[in-house]
Amino acid sequence: MIKHGMMLGVFLISAFLTFPVYAAEDTGASSEKILPEKSASEKAPEASASEKMEETATGKPSMMEKADALVETKELDKIKQAISIYEEILKNNPDSYEATSRCAKAYRDYGYQAMQKQVSGYEDICAEYGKTGMNLAQKAIKLNPQRAEGYYYYGLSVGVYSDGVGIFTALKEGLKDKTQNNLEKAYAIDKSLDKGGPILGLGRFWQKVPWPYHDEDKAMEYYRELMDKEYFGGHVEHYIYPAEILMDKWGSKPKKEARSLLKKAINCPHASPYWKNHARQLLEDL
Repeated sequence: MIKHGMMLGVFLISAFLTFPVYAAEDTGASSEKILPEKSASEKAPEASASEKMEETATGKPSMMEKADALVETKELDKIKQAISIYEEILKNNPDSYEATSRCAKAYRDYGYQAMQKQVSGYEDICAEYGKTGMNLAQKAIKLNPQRAEGYYYYGLSVGVYSDGVGIFTALKEGLKDKTQNNLEKAYAIDKSLDKGGPILGLGRFWQKVPWPYHDEDKAMEYYRELMDKEYFGGHVEHYIYPAEILMDKWGSKPKKEARSLLKKAINCPHASPYWKNHARQLLEDL
């Protein structure tokens, strides 16, 4: 049976996420990889103590909180507004880890949503916004190398960047090792981030990276690990990515499991039309 891979996108998680998604950034400590489009919705890092005090003192959401809410809408115009807010915060506080990492996520999300919605010229958007997301993630890593978000969003941004320029261009730029290293670093620091995002990202990485690195057995090891977590099912990709591998294996047992996972994806309450349609198509091909 012909294998069904998704668009590169996070090569991630996303990327990825979405996608296998890859992000493109030079971080020294991290490695880039082609990840699956990862992932559909990432949780922003918690606000700093000063930001929480601001919210409590005024009784109103802080600028950061407003930007976070805009990103969560997954609407392109709203995400762009959020980016403007994060950048305004960074003008006044350029060393804010929270604003830097969230802005990286917003850039990645903008490219990811443009790809999902098949916006005209989305390849150029993915290349531009993915690259900026990588740069901001790299800055976040330098600001606080003990936090996982910078490494994670770097990996997801590579996926979006790869959706724009293509996987082989990303590989020529040396992003395979950088993506892998960054995702592994995020995994080591906090694998539960974004409902198991680093676990999903590493699985997607090995699932979608081209030969001779491609390793679906290693990908399934990560997916099996994710299946044992309490947050399994927190993203629709948790169901779809392993199903893509299982449906191409010999025998009725893996195909039966793939069918069950795809049905869960179709009924997933937080799945976008893009992922629901993809799951239906895979189910028809089983």
